Amino acid sequence: MPRYKNHKKTLRYSNEFKAKAVRLSHMEGVQVQEVASVLDIHPFMLSRWRKEYREGLIVADKRTKVVSIRKEKAELDKINKLEKEIARLKQENDLLKKWQRFLAEREQQNSSTSQETEN
Repeated sequence: MPRYKNHKKTLRYSNEFKAKAVRLSHMEGVQVQEVASVLDIHPFMLSRWRKEYREGLIVADKRTKVVSIRKEKAELDKINKLEKEIARLKQENDLLKKWQRFLAEREQQNSSTSQETEN
């Protein structure tokens, strides 16, 4: 029997990685094969992880879940704040444009009346 000099190394994935992969595969409109190819794993392995996840054998670390929820909430709050700021700046910009238009029309009226008085 031949001896293999280069043994293929088996990769071990953390439960957190497996849980994230399973959550990705459960997203709407996403196929298991797409997720597997992106993560460079075999689709069968991902299917097995999905089964283990359903059975409760794969559990993600609860602490990271809380931290990620806090991060997401903070990001959403920041986005909402920035959207309000953008709306305020747009209103301000529109007001300044109207004021500029008003001044230009007023100056044009003044110049036309001064020309009439000279004639």
